[in-house]
Order: sequence, then structure tokens, then C-alpha cells
Amino acid sequence: MAYEGGLSAPHHVVIEERKSLTVSGVEDVERFDENTIVLSTSLGTMVVTGEDLHIEKLSLDGGDLKVEGQVDSVAYEDDGGGSRGGFLARLLR
Repeated sequence: MAYEGGLSAPHHVVIEERKSLTVSGVEDVERFDENTIVLSTSLGTMVVTGEDLHIEKLSLDGGDLKVEGQVDSVAYEDDGGGSRGGFLARLLR
């Protein structure tokens, strides 16, 4: 999701007492069930795991997601070494 000037959507993650998760910069929800939610964000693919996870709010126009349930982990998947990379990855090419 590109915004004016080609900037990507701002991305924020807020976890409240492991019972509520709010994410901005969401571009798509790839799949979900009560234990796992996989979503595309402006900074890559995010995987949320836990128990009794329920999507309470989803606005792809605004890029906002709210999840309720027991949040065990939030992780970003590696994009497989595409064109993006850190400073050292670009330096060593």
C-alpha cells in the first residue's frame, strides 16, 4: 500500500497485557485461525501466534487491525533474501 510520495504506510504494533494487539500498516490478511494470524504489513510479513485469537477490527483502507485473545508471539518472516536487506547485506554484495 503506497501513500503519496511513494512512502509506505506507517507501521506500529501495540500489545496490551498480551490480551489485545493493534497493528497499523496492514496491507492484507493472508490467513487466520484461532491460533495463528499471518498478515502483510508495510514492513513485511508478520505472524501472530496465540490462543483464542479473534480479529475484532480490520480496515484495509486505513491499514488497521485489532486482535483479541492470548498473544504468545509476534514475528516477522524473512522475505527470502530479496532486494531488501540491511546495510551489511548491501555492503557485501
